[in-house]
Amino acid sequence: MRIAALDLGSNSFHLVVVDVDGSGAFRVVGRDKEMVRLGAGTLLTGHLAPDAIERALAAASRLKRLAEAQGAETVLAVATSAVREAENGEDLLDRIGHDLRLWPRAISGEEEARLIYLAAAHSVHTAGKPALVVDIGGGSVELAYGQGAELRWPASEKLGALRLSEQFVRTDPLGARDEARLQKRVEETLGPHLARLSREGTPCVVGTSGTILAIGGLCLDIRGDARPESLHHVVVAADDVRRARKLLVGTDLRERKGLPGMQGRADTIVAGVVVLDTVLQALGGPDLVLCEWALREGLLLDYIHGHPLLVSRAESCPDVRRRSVAALIERADAHAGHARQVAALALALFDGTRRRHGLGPPQRELLEHAALLHDVGHQVSYPRHHRHSYYLIRNGDLRGFTPLELEIVASVARYHRRARPRKRHPAFRALPRKARRTVKVLAACLRLADALDRSHRQVVRSLSVRRRGKRLMVHCVADGDAELELWGAARRKEPLEKLLGLPIELEAVRRPAAVLLKHPAAGRIG
Repeated sequence: MRIAALDLGSNSFHLVVVDVDGSGAFRVVGRDKEMVRLGAGTLLTGHLAPDAIERALAAASRLKRLAEAQGAETVLAVATSAVREAENGEDLLDRIGHDLRLWPRAISGEEEARLIYLAAAHSVHTAGKPALVVDIGGGSVELAYGQGAELRWPASEKLGALRLSEQFVRTDPLGARDEARLQKRVEETLGPHLARLSREGTPCVVGTSGTILAIGGLCLDIRGDARPESLHHVVVAADDVRRARKLLVGTDLRERKGLPGMQGRADTIVAGVVVLDTVLQALGGPDLVLCEWALREGLLLDYIHGHPLLVSRAESCPDVRRRSVAALIERADAHAGHARQVAALALALFDGTRRRHGLGPPQRELLEHAALLHDVGHQVSYPRHHRHSYYLIRNGDLRGFTPLELEIVASVARYHRRARPRKRHPAFRALPRKARRTVKVLAACLRLADALDRSHRQVVRSLSVRRRGKRLMVHCVADGDAELELWGAARRKEPLEKLLGLPIELEAVRRPAAVLLKHPAAGRIG
């Protein structure tokens, strides 16, 4: 099923087109946006000007045609601040319905906040902590506080970047007096919400919307970090946002237009960064997690949640990482039984050698995901499936992972066979030093675990690792003849041996007869 969501915002219109599978998971197949500036003038006068209406009709028409050209069966559409506040907002919605056969609905600010929270909760990993989701739109700012799938309270205030720019940005660069007036308005308006948050403890702060993503990208530029292909789940510090504020407030429009990512926002980004910085400072300076999902994805999720048969998978697997991993395995038609078995064996190897490699729970989790996904490249071809697995993991719309985590998972899967991690490989060389060592250790565990299910029949049911003198014994419990597995493992154990600094000996006990099987090649190396 292919559906689309259209967000008729005060600053820009956004379209996303997705394929929804039977589990309720969806995959993005198309995105587009148009800078409409529907709220320009409207947010202060309360009336949509004729030229704004015509711009809106033209943009909505183009985006609807694009959705239909991509095969969308249903186009969901909502309108936000500019339309819900305008006295003739309903007239615009009627025109869109009559002319385009598309029927958007104007939603309240609190409903907008609820949908944004829904999107963030499904795409950002907050490790079970309470979260505050902040969205700075053109006309309003939405705040949504909750934990996991539970939204505790939503709020919406008239503090959008376009609105505040028209009200307070009178000089270029912004003068100190106007900046102080702008900050005071933000503090007074958001004060009750921020005070409530202070009493409940500083939450994880998640930022969505084009304004916040543009600021987040600028933060990376300021601190000299390369921008990843996706800003989703990138973390920036409150101090980074403060530096971005100083830069943007101190530059004029021409200079701001020359900054990366400011296309179409250079004239409103100053107000936006003052709002964001004020919120973070009021909360004590927490880190900000960037989120590329927002209102339109929340609208899709809400629609899918209204169809229980489509969301059974999501409800049974609330963890965003595991859910997106499971969806990719299903799309790739991978051998799920083999993947689960290899993951279990890889984790057993990781746990049994923890004292030697020194990695912890975060790396263990990444190993599990890489093991579950290591064979998705079979969908493309077998001979180079490890490389195809790398590509599919990097581009498979996996959610809840930072860009670095995603690169580690993809690299571990890529090195589960054939070539080992080498600095001559550009993607591996680009990783930070600690991440390169993590990839080496995890890939070595995965390589050996994959060999221990070489037949894909889950013969080796479990394993344990123990030190015996100057070697490590990997003791396997098998449900049948494990000769093929031991043969394969003996050929794949060397990377782990080198990393741990000890030779590995493999042995298997067959259940229930407890007959010891030792492969002749599975002894001490060198």
